[in-house]
Amino acid sequence: MIGLLQRVREARVDVAGRTVAAIERGLLVLIGVERGDTTAQANRLLERLLGYRVFPDDQDRMNLSLQQIQGGLLLVPQFTLAADTRKGMRPSFTPAAAPALGEELFNYLLDSARRQHAPVAGGRFGAHMEVFLINDGPVTFWLRVPPIGQDDA
Repeated sequence: MIGLLQRVREARVDVAGRTVAAIERGLLVLIGVERGDTTAQANRLLERLLGYRVFPDDQDRMNLSLQQIQGGLLLVPQFTLAADTRKGMRPSFTPAAAPALGEELFNYLLDSARRQHAPVAGGRFGAHMEVFLINDGPVTFWLRVPPIGQDDA
């Protein structure tokens, strides 16, 4: 499972011209689900997202986590993160989970996040979304919890 996290001052997701999710200071995380992912990968990714130290402390060092600052978490499904882009001029989506599994694991991650942290908001799986953000830094990290039997990239 892949999480592309961005530290934001604010972020929101619109679908068909209406805001469906929004946060203030916190993390916007684009989520890609890969073939072979299970709830184990979702649990580990969530643990890393909530505890990853990307917010500045009093000395302006990245030493504070989302939980420590009580920031917002906005999860947005994005299957294109799981694309294989190593060859050619067109991405292959073979590494991406099937849509039904992708939706199931994204919803599991979102529900788990809501049980462990607040505020949490989520984009809509399968919808055409417009994502708006004010990137703070910019600070962007790619986190991956590989499916069992694969090495972490």
